[in-house]
Amino acid sequence: MEDNKKSNQIDIQLSEEVAQGTYSNLAVITHSSSEFVVDFVRIMPGVPKADVKSRVILTPEHAKRLMLALQDNISKFESVNGPIKNVDGGQGSQGPIIPMGFGPTGQA
Repeated sequence: MEDNKKSNQIDIQLSEEVAQGTYSNLAVITHSSSEFVVDFVRIMPGVPKADVKSRVILTPEHAKRLMLALQDNISKFESVNGPIKNVDGGQGSQGPIIPMGFGPTGQA
C-alpha cells in the first residue's frame, strides 16, 4: 500500500528563474471547443502598448479544475483578509473593465 502511494507522487521541479515568477495585472482568456488560452499581460501606466508575458493553454477539464482551485483559495484568502474589492462591477452587460487608468502619468 505504501509503495503504491509513493508511485502516484510526482516530483515537480522548480527552476530559480521560474520560481521568481512573472508579474501580470491583466489576464485575457479565450477558448475553442478543445482548449482554453490564458494570456497574462502586464500593463504599465501611460504606455498604450502591453506585452503578453506568459501564455498558458489548458484543456477544458484542467481549466475547470483551475477555476475551482482559484475559488477555493480566494474563499480562504477572504476569510482571513476580508473581501476582495470587485473592480469590474460584476462583469455586467459590458464585460470586464481593462485597468487602463492607473492615475496621473509622470512627466520628464
